[in-house]
Amino acid sequence: MFDIDGTLVQSYDLDSECFISAVKEVVGVDINSDWSTYANVTDAGILNEILESKGISDKQAICKEVKSVFIQKIKEKIILNPVREIAGASLFLQHLKSLDYIALSFATGGSQETATLKLLAAGIDFSGIPIASSNDHFKREEIMKIAASRAIKEAACSFTYFGDGSWDKKACEQLGFNFVLVGSKIKHQPNINYYKQIDKVMTCIGL
Repeated sequence: MFDIDGTLVQSYDLDSECFISAVKEVVGVDINSDWSTYANVTDAGILNEILESKGISDKQAICKEVKSVFIQKIKEKIILNPVREIAGASLFLQHLKSLDYIALSFATGGSQETATLKLLAAGIDFSGIPIASSNDHFKREEIMKIAASRAIKEAACSFTYFGDGSWDKKACEQLGFNFVLVGSKIKHQPNINYYKQIDKVMTCIGL
């Protein structure tokens, strides 16, 4: 199971910048960009917390507008500066897809629309891989559960989640998932910076 921003695609800064800008444009407030301070680190969870803190009651309409502006900003940024994959991500996913004992899924705190845009822009083939996102739930743990259920029906299996944030690690601890850190935002083992050494990455999954 994979997160997307900062995990498969070099889009963490892009995503943060566009989200902050969209909230500013629609809601008129500057927001704290330290995502670890929010209770639920997903687009829906963060926005809901911001609107509640501002005493805004018509959350549904505003969330819809923020999402629309956010998607448009992502589209515009990607046209000007195409995002790239984390080195080796595409080949590693292809390798996993070739193994009949592996089931794949994406679980992102972003929306499915922006996730698809970034995967396509980075040239990552995600055909046949189910995606769960903040379209499905505002809690990361629930998104991951949904991604798991869409990937595999058998109850007796183990899950490994590739992510890049403290919120990913926390969710894995709560769900009992193996967590593989991508990048260096936090300290954790196992830790990888890219996927080019497939054998090394496979050992992180225990295979």
